[in-house]
Amino acid sequence: MAKKANIDLPPDFYERHLQNTGYRLVAGVDEAGRGPLAGPVVAAAVILPGQFHLPGIKDSKKLRPRERENFFGVILEEAVSFGLGIINERAIDYLNIREASFKAMERAILNLNPPPDMVLIDGFVVFEVSIPQLAITKGDNLSISIMAASIVAKVIRDHLMDIYDKIFPRYCFSQNKGYGTEGHLRIINDSGRCFLHRKSFQIKGWGKKEY
Repeated sequence: MAKKANIDLPPDFYERHLQNTGYRLVAGVDEAGRGPLAGPVVAAAVILPGQFHLPGIKDSKKLRPRERENFFGVILEEAVSFGLGIINERAIDYLNIREASFKAMERAILNLNPPPDMVLIDGFVVFEVSIPQLAITKGDNLSISIMAASIVAKVIRDHLMDIYDKIFPRYCFSQNKGYGTEGHLRIINDSGRCFLHRKSFQIKGWGKKEY
């Protein structure tokens, strides 16, 4: 069962509590890319050192791009370990986005070295990994480890979309990051989709053109 949110808790409350009860390596996990029309879903798992403080850190969605980049550098430099899980658009179409997101997060957890003693998860999902887990409602606003994971996942995914923009400049992926903006939908209607688009995502106004 997920813990109820308490906005009065310090951001490292869960990490410190678990470390004080014997869980030495506590990881937070989160993903980016559930909603876009194009590109992968990217998950990150992060183990932060004890007594880690990073003033101003919050959920990646509440940060500006430059702030995310700055926090990203500090997190990677200071983290005990971080792992990534990336599921591409074809696998998303095959699995569905919910299952693809879970699979990405599982991979991120399994890619941690050293492995964690406990995993903190944003929400109610319990993954099929043999590591103790704690689901925290609105964890991306309450746990510094989950916040860090959300930032790493978002920045990595944005970097990937910047690379894809150079391959498919017509779709302006550096600007829209694959999301269904008005401009992105207009381009799809005019030019059709490329292989980075998720075929299983049916969006009103998408148009009839294929690849």
